[in-house]
This record gives sequence, C-alpha cells and structure tokens, in this order.
Amino acid sequence: MQLLHSMKKTYDGFFQEHEIPPVYDRNSRILILGSFPSVKSRETGFFYGHPQNRFWRVLSGICGCEIPETVSEKKRFLLDQRIAVWDVIASCTIEGSSDNSIRDVIPNDLGRILKTADIRQIFTNGTAADKLYHKYIENTTGMKAVRLPSTSPANAAWSVERLRESWEKIQAFL
Repeated sequence: MQLLHSMKKTYDGFFQEHEIPPVYDRNSRILILGSFPSVKSRETGFFYGHPQNRFWRVLSGICGCEIPETVSEKKRFLLDQRIAVWDVIASCTIEGSSDNSIRDVIPNDLGRILKTADIRQIFTNGTAADKLYHKYIENTTGMKAVRLPSTSPANAAWSVERLRESWEKIQAFL
C-alpha cells in the first residue's frame, strides 16, 4: 500500500509537456493566456475542458453567442471573435491541476502568434497565469498583460455574471 501511495505521488508530480496547440490566426486581436492545461483539459485535448470552468460561458455571454460545445465549435468561436488562446507554460512539473504546485517551468514562445497576428492586448486568466507571464515572458514580448479574474471553478467567489462584467474589457480590443 505504501508503494502504491508513493507511486501515485510520483505520478501526480510528473514533468508535463503542453500538447494543445495555440488557437490563433492573422485576424486575432487579443491573446488570452492561462497558466497550464488542467488535467481535464489535457484529457479532452483542448483549453478549459473542465465542465465547471466558466471560460466558455463568460466569453460567449460577452460576445452574444451560444456556448460552443465541441472542440471544433470552440476553435471556430475563438477565431470568429478574433481571440487567440494559449498558455504561459510549455512544460513544467505539476501535481494534478494545482497552479500552486507548478515548478521547473519552461515558458511558451509567443513569437509565432505575435508575428502572425496584430495582437492589441494580452490578457491573463487568473493570478497564476499573470505572475508566470510577468516572470517568464513579459520581457521577451515587451507587452504588459491585463490580469482578468480566473474562470476556474476554484475561483468560486466570482459568479459568472461578475466574471462577465470584469471580462467585458476585452471588447475594447476586438
């Protein structure tokens, strides 16, 4: 039993590679960065895959669109709204989905997005993404990021309505 417990602990703390490609095209005007995909997002193979994450509800509410359900609908929605999405981290050691456990960070290179699209503003989804962006990427891009409150279910103090109100500032850059 002790061996099984220690194996799980080791498994949870494995070095993880980011396997979800960024979503963007030449028409993208804003870039929204998370920290690193959650376990559920890694399982579904797309951003904000946890059913309780409010990301898709918040964005669709702001844009006046129906909530996209499938990965292809989500990609089309983002591109139609001129929104690029990716994460700060390319790889790291992480336990489950805990941003607090992140270590051994290798940041993503945002250069390919910034060279292709006319990104007018970078936004970070939550405090962890914001801190990681400032620590690892901001000096490279030369762009300040605007921190938005996290859409994660762990940020239960924020209702969907309150999140929408705060996230509405993205519209000025679209």
